[in-house]
Amino acid sequence: MAELIEPRLLKGFRDFLPRDERERQRIEQTLGRTFAAFGFEPIDTPILEYTEILLGKGGGETDKQIYRFDDQGGRDVAMRYDLTVPFARFMALHLHDLPLPFKRFHIAKVFRGENTQRGRYREFVQCDFDIVGSDSASADFEIVLLMDRSFRAIGVDEVRIHLSHRGVFNSLLAGLGVADRGEQVLRAVDKLRKIGEAEVRAQLEEITGTAVTDTIMAYVTRGPDNESTLESMRKLAPDAERDLGRLGEVLQAARTVGISDRIVLDPSITRGLDYYTGIVFETFLTALPEIGSVCSGGRYDNLASLYTKERLPGVGTSIGLDRLMAGLEELSVADTQTGGADAIVLCSDGTLMGRYHAIADELRTAGLRIDVFPECRKLGPQYTFAEKKGVPVAVIVEGAGDTVTVRELQSRTNTGGLTVGDAAAVIQSLTAGRAL
Repeated sequence: MAELIEPRLLKGFRDFLPRDERERQRIEQTLGRTFAAFGFEPIDTPILEYTEILLGKGGGETDKQIYRFDDQGGRDVAMRYDLTVPFARFMALHLHDLPLPFKRFHIAKVFRGENTQRGRYREFVQCDFDIVGSDSASADFEIVLLMDRSFRAIGVDEVRIHLSHRGVFNSLLAGLGVADRGEQVLRAVDKLRKIGEAEVRAQLEEITGTAVTDTIMAYVTRGPDNESTLESMRKLAPDAERDLGRLGEVLQAARTVGISDRIVLDPSITRGLDYYTGIVFETFLTALPEIGSVCSGGRYDNLASLYTKERLPGVGTSIGLDRLMAGLEELSVADTQTGGADAIVLCSDGTLMGRYHAIADELRTAGLRIDVFPECRKLGPQYTFAEKKGVPVAVIVEGAGDTVTVRELQSRTNTGGLTVGDAAAVIQSLTAGRAL
């Protein structure tokens, strides 16, 4: 007998059992409907790209995390590490087939060979939504509003959207005479929540010196409210009036729509990736900020210039679904009502197999999710199977199959002598509110 292969998973990769996968699909479907309600269109791109496509603008740390190899044809290829860079390539390739501004959403897996930790894996799902072809405060704010509405739609109310502007930060660095070290400074500040103020200050002093570091640290410190923070940014970066004006427009729109209590102007938000040029966002669960941002993004006006001479200003963000789900599970706010089948047709007579499936099919046409037990056994073990699977209702076919009994498994109550149509109505009343 051949030696058995040990079943094991690669580090940073996971299997999803039915309950977890159902919850993930519920969130994905809810987000898809929410994005579509704002007029965003779905797209998809390949998992594999030519490596030069992905390395073009990732920068430093990202390049080290990419999964890269030669394929069977000797081509240098890599697995996408986010959905934004492939989207830039997509826009350049299909520019003349799409109306501008173009609003897209893309929910798919990406891959990064980084260190694993709570809520962070090497294979994970991103839920991206972007507007390309408009450099406007309206486009920036629509992304912020859709971030808010997306979290509300999936039942997560306690979040705060932190935002800032890379242009203002760049203006500050230019005024301090350290623009040539801007990338190093941005990456150091981006680690503020991970390593703390003291360590970031130490890193900045090595890069810029003590006096400049004092000004940078003053800039990234929030005031008591958004207005005072904006005024502080204006004093420290007086040459960034255009970008500060954009921030002011977005904050005013948030007040008009009624979401300003969920928006935090936070100049420490810089985003580590090189392609961001304007407004930037990070979103935190208020009860679990230590898990990190669960939705991040910003404006990237120059990204597509790697692939086309056309100017394609863009703004967008990405919900990290796996990190979000890890946070919701820790906070015990995941949807426990999520289930599989609404009912299961039990088998007690092998000669009625076709009838069992016909009844199940008729119940499905009523919008129900119906399982069929495939083997004739005593009803007790079939009840046990259904309960273990999380199915709340059993359908027992009576006699030759003209009528059925509906049994609610938790209460062990039966309703007998039902037509299939009547049974559908009973099952719908018993399972109302169960999500996919």
